[in-house]
Amino acid sequence: MVHPSPDAAGPRAASRRTVLALIGASLAAVPLLNSPYASAAPTAARAAGLDDPAKKEIAMELVSSAENSSLDWKAQYKYIEDIGDGRGYTAGIIGFCSGTGDMLDLVQLYTDRKPGNVLAKYLPALRRVNGSDSHAGLDPNFPRDWRKAAQDTAFQQAQNDERDRVYFNPAVRQGKADGLGVLGQFTYYDAIVMHGDGDDPTSFGNIRRRALRTAKPPAQGGTEVAYLNAFLDARVWAMKQEEAHSDTSRVDTEQRVFLRKGNLNLDPPLDWKVYGDSYHIG
Repeated sequence: MVHPSPDAAGPRAASRRTVLALIGASLAAVPLLNSPYASAAPTAARAAGLDDPAKKEIAMELVSSAENSSLDWKAQYKYIEDIGDGRGYTAGIIGFCSGTGDMLDLVQLYTDRKPGNVLAKYLPALRRVNGSDSHAGLDPNFPRDWRKAAQDTAFQQAQNDERDRVYFNPAVRQGKADGLGVLGQFTYYDAIVMHGDGDDPTSFGNIRRRALRTAKPPAQGGTEVAYLNAFLDARVWAMKQEEAHSDTSRVDTEQRVFLRKGNLNLDPPLDWKVYGDSYHIG
């Protein structure tokens, strides 16, 4: 994932107006697979939302404002740089990293779908540098070839699919299981984008467990606002454990703004700041 500099700039894209999804009563009976709270289906069904296309577009723009200082998330397929955070190259719409394995998985998926693509020759090097910040076998032409691949709709779709598989879908699934609305599901998504969901103490799963020590989510009988405040407190703690994440404005002047306003459904208009820059979705 990407950690932009505070003064980074980029074009701002207008978002689509929110479309409220109609949720049938039968949805409450659908179990949530792989969820520790599958038995709480009625509460979780109420929380459906971030995977609605209009809400998902808002989520993409919110993350892009923090990751790339732009609402135009689709312009980031071609993005690539080493931002000096120990993760090697960071690239694409969600900040796939050469040092954390998700870039390797992405290029492998692209190659499975389109053998002989311009990035396929880097697979051996991506395997070797995984877990490090090394550029061995990638320089000097990997960034150039990444930008070339980004013009291919097949590579763009691969980025979309890996983003959803690794980050978006698990976050939304867990948010629904916890009985959270659209904002809560988004706080999970933004956290898993930045921290991943591995065994690290600052991973999404451990952030959530830290929050559970303080408050219960709606699926466990708690109140949504109290739990989200606890989750954001735990998220800030995790961000401050690493210098690259220490600017907590994506929580303080974005997610907490929506929470204080009681906008649990992330309904536009939305106004927020990240790294001091102001953004608006109308």
